[in-house]
Amino acid sequence: MDIKIISANIKKYRELKGLTREVVASELEMSVSGYSKIERGEIDLTLTKLQKISEVLGVSASDILNFDVTNIFNISNNQQVQGLGSKESNITNNLNKVDDYTQKYIKMLEDKIQQLESK
Repeated sequence: MDIKIISANIKKYRELKGLTREVVASELEMSVSGYSKIERGEIDLTLTKLQKISEVLGVSASDILNFDVTNIFNISNNQQVQGLGSKESNITNNLNKVDDYTQKYIKMLEDKIQQLESK
């Protein structure tokens, strides 16, 4: 798997959890610049480091390796647990949740752009 994809997934989870690079770096007992290199895909990760990052982010290492929006909303389990309404209704609800995630992610990126432009 490409280190750039893994690094991008780490960054996505960190941002979704509302954590700063400083907080994650501190939890990992490393410098912010060192952690930033991980997020930029400039250094290879060991399995041990990936496991530590996943613990800090509160997700599994597998989730980081296979980032999927359905993991965020646990859509597959949600469909089984609800058991209410028609399959069509459940599918529509799940698509709305994915769309909500997309909107949240877009908003977060727009805010980041605004922040960077104001510097």
